[in-house]
Amino acid sequence: MTGDQFQHLPVMGREVVELLLPVPCGLLIDCTVGAGGHAALLLDARPDCTLLGIDRDADAVAAATARLRRFGDRVEMVQGEFGRLRALVGEREEAIVGVLMDLGVSSPQLDRPDRGFSYRFDAPLDMRMDARQRLTAAHVVNEYDEDELAAIIAANGEERFARRVARAIVAARPLSSTQELVAVITSAIPAATRRSGGHPARRTFQAIRMEVNRELPNLADGLDESVHLVGPGGRILVLAYHSLEDRIVKERMRAWADEGGQSHEEARLPIARERHPIVRVLSRRPLRPSADEVRDNPRAESARLRACERLEGEPAQEMA
Repeated sequence: MTGDQFQHLPVMGREVVELLLPVPCGLLIDCTVGAGGHAALLLDARPDCTLLGIDRDADAVAAATARLRRFGDRVEMVQGEFGRLRALVGEREEAIVGVLMDLGVSSPQLDRPDRGFSYRFDAPLDMRMDARQRLTAAHVVNEYDEDELAAIIAANGEERFARRVARAIVAARPLSSTQELVAVITSAIPAATRRSGGHPARRTFQAIRMEVNRELPNLADGLDESVHLVGPGGRILVLAYHSLEDRIVKERMRAWADEGGQSHEEARLPIARERHPIVRVLSRRPLRPSADEVRDNPRAESARLRACERLEGEPAQEMA
């Protein structure tokens, strides 16, 4: 896929730039560089900064490399998953002043039928963001037992008919294409729900894709590593597109800010517990895209942007 073919509108680009304008001079890390949309905006807005672009998708890395070529040696690209952020960053003299994570699957991935991400096209059961990995959707669909499938579909897809869907998938095996899977899922969803609840396969496809790519564990690991890498005054920004992702981001940032409520035992003590925040939360409620942006890019509608700023002081302690 060429850079011209891999196009992706940067969601909430203005807000992302505004949040990273105040950070010190240094290195910005775009953990999900995609086609380079956010990266280009940031490099234009911050000519005093360099940027490391990361993506699991080789097509995205190639597209971003082409798009960002005009910035010369201010840009470095690497293929990998941001759950291994510290290893991908390596040892650097430059201070890390910003980390951006734009989560989920991109429009080019959804719109390219052969990738198997979309229930709209017939394709092999793939769904890998990184084609080098072994685990595919075909393995999840055909090899996981009913209990494992039901748990994944319920947890990752928040599908209330997860058990029915899992049972139907197991009964219909082997499945080899996305449209076969769509037909099985649709047959398991009650007719009344199919008429009013959006596409019946949407939640299950999301759940399987997230399992294949370890999206939630990868997010948790990447967040935990990012807060150790960003220097004082640096910022961490995350764009999430559904409640599961957003909940992890919100809880991590609150923990870093030491905003958890007092335990019952602590509340009984005569002296309040001393707080040790390592970040300042910049978005008590997530920022949302404007009506104009949603009109121009409907896929931005579910976006939630959260941000925090690293404080001075001792490095963060490892989180359990």
